Amino acid sequence: MKNKGFTLIEVLVVVGMLAILMAIVIIAINPPRQFSLANNTKRRSDILAILNAVHQYAADNKGTLPSVITTTSTDMGTGSGEINICTYLVPNYLAEMPFDPKASGANYSSCTSYETKYQIKKDSTTSRITVAASSAELSETISITR
Repeated sequence: MKNKGFTLIEVLVVVGMLAILMAIVIIAINPPRQFSLANNTKRRSDILAILNAVHQYAADNKGTLPSVITTTSTDMGTGSGEINICTYLVPNYLAEMPFDPKASGANYSSCTSYETKYQIKKDSTTSRITVAASSAELSETISITR
């Protein structure tokens, strides 16, 4: 009588090949890089939302920008040396202030206590506004000027 089935060697060869294929797929996907890309995408979205809110504020106020925006790149928040732009933008132009997804200390609870870890400045000659995310990952520079 002949036994039907796989030998131990055949099973081990198949398991070995599957392990090699799974390793190749995981290396190709590179999860840490994908998370960094996702964080940078959120940063771009956040600074674009802030920039749009500032311009909507200016449109509603006859071209006048929030008075706290200076020609020096400054963090937005309520900490020492930061500018509190939240009171100009929330809730009319933003539901809440966005904040960097990975920066330590970045959070939002209200306009009296928040840290965005994003910077904003006004060009002294053109009055164009630049919003930037200084803690971007993967050596990217994320800033938008309008």
